Amino acid sequence: MEIEQTLAAAVKAAVKALYGVEIGDRQVQVSPTRKEFEGHLTVMVFPFMKQCGKSNPEELGREIGDWLTANEPLVAKYNVIKGFLNMTVNSSSWVEKLKGIAATADYGCTPVTDKSELYMVEYASPNTNKPLHLGHLRNILLGWSLSRILEANGYKVVKTNIVNDRGIHICKSMLAWLKWFDGATPLSSGKKGDHLIGDCYVSFDKHFKAEVKELLANDPEIQAIQGENEEKTAERRKAAAEEKSPLMQEAREMLRKWEAGDAEVRGLWKKMNDWVYAGFDETYATMGVGFDKIYYESNTYLVGKEKVLEGLDKGIFFRKEDGSVWADLTADGLDQKILLRKDGTSVYMTQDIGTAKLRYDDYPIDHMIYVVGNEQNYHFQVLALLLDKLGFKWGKNLVHFSYGMVELPNGKMKSREGTVVDADDLMEAMIEDARKVAEESGHLQEMSDEERKNIYRIVGLGALKYFLLKVNPVNNMVFNPAESIDFNGNTGPFIQYTYARIQSLLRKAGDDTAAWDDVEITPKEEGIIQQLLNFPGIVKEAGTRFSPALIANYSYDLVKEYNQFYHDYQILKEENASKRAFRLELSRQVGRVVKTGMNLLGIEVPERM
Repeated sequence: MEIEQTLAAAVKAAVKALYGVEIGDRQVQVSPTRKEFEGHLTVMVFPFMKQCGKSNPEELGREIGDWLTANEPLVAKYNVIKGFLNMTVNSSSWVEKLKGIAATADYGCTPVTDKSELYMVEYASPNTNKPLHLGHLRNILLGWSLSRILEANGYKVVKTNIVNDRGIHICKSMLAWLKWFDGATPLSSGKKGDHLIGDCYVSFDKHFKAEVKELLANDPEIQAIQGENEEKTAERRKAAAEEKSPLMQEAREMLRKWEAGDAEVRGLWKKMNDWVYAGFDETYATMGVGFDKIYYESNTYLVGKEKVLEGLDKGIFFRKEDGSVWADLTADGLDQKILLRKDGTSVYMTQDIGTAKLRYDDYPIDHMIYVVGNEQNYHFQVLALLLDKLGFKWGKNLVHFSYGMVELPNGKMKSREGTVVDADDLMEAMIEDARKVAEESGHLQEMSDEERKNIYRIVGLGALKYFLLKVNPVNNMVFNPAESIDFNGNTGPFIQYTYARIQSLLRKAGDDTAAWDDVEITPKEEGIIQQLLNFPGIVKEAGTRFSPALIANYSYDLVKEYNQFYHDYQILKEENASKRAFRLELSRQVGRVVKTGMNLLGIEVPERM
């Protein structure tokens, strides 16, 4: 914020003029004055008391305050509370700052240039054995918003996705489709492809559990297994039953055929995955997100195996007696990590190494960010070390954007049991909730059906996105649909409604060209301008801390202050033409910043509501 920088420099100048000493930039911290005290900005004088030869902080604050009011045009007056110097900025300066905001294109954002560093952001990472669910929604919305925030900070961004399209779980869905789905297709079943394949996955698990239960009850070999105690006995018997399950053996055989390139298995795999991709694309389109580049595990795992074998040849990794390949990370404070199984098949870590290699070949990556839940923290510690050992310059500095899990009021979700909250169903329900709320209000009756449906979509999805993004990403959260659609409080619809209210106000005002150069403004108006001036700093901080929540909560705080102003002061009915014109411009800039902030979150704002 330019005013803060100016005041910090002025305080340094005051200390030098009064006491003949130079103080460092870090010693002068300018922050907003607490609401219970008079003033706009505050400096704590304790850090430089000793240098100034002062033992009384209030005396030091008064002497600096007197110098500032005499020598710095920004400062109209001051007060000192203990060691805190609270400064009031003169009204004319705030007016000039509002003019500066209005004249700045893309206010709050830094343009991308040819010299900008390149961030690659990975998010989504779905499996092709099930549709996207609520957990994916938080992941994707965080990744999409983070990408926009980084672009607003002047970085080049490549948005990427790795699709987990191979492996035993995919084979489970394929086998279930062959056994129990009678050749069903998305067209014949009337279901999106990802939903149909998700049903196959749930069906496999249901039959598999029945087999395991049967084996535990009736197989003498399994019943003969013993452990050190009752719990260990149960664990070993269950593991043996799962291993012996005919269904699981069939699924593993299908995976072996897939890896061997069996034409029939590969053909079925491609057909079913294509159904899933079409379903995913439909979901992404509804969410309003996308990717610049999509990678597929089926294309990356072999590259990963090559890099691991290359590392083995160079002595970076080692092979155990059973033929498996491992990385020894004990010297780095971790443990040993398997990279290739004894049969030569890859693990997730191998795939991630291969994907990194392909990405490094495709793009001049400066920074790599993986948006993945916090249950994978250890995985990314290991990946960073492995990539560094393999020579990727950004490997050791990769960023795992670790976020907390999202749950429902009734607990966790489980894909195999079919208890997940489907992303498509949730978005549809949110749009329907928005419709009900809008119809009860009766505000949209004069619109066409098409206009109303678009607003239902904007508000419903805005409620969902905002609720998931306003929480600090590192925290676990509980998603409550009823709370998210509320038009009061810290919600998306509350912010959207304020934006629509401002646009309605501006439409009614028409072309108001009155001058407001010398207008006298109120403390409430000064406070709103001060909040607007904070916006570029919030965008920068959100990019530095990788936190869309900072943008979300800033937007809420801004509209909350504006709504109080709107309630307490006349705007269109203000008789003083200069004041009316100023308040309209202030409203316009609040709306503009709100729209920019919400856009950084991937949230649309309606012109009418």
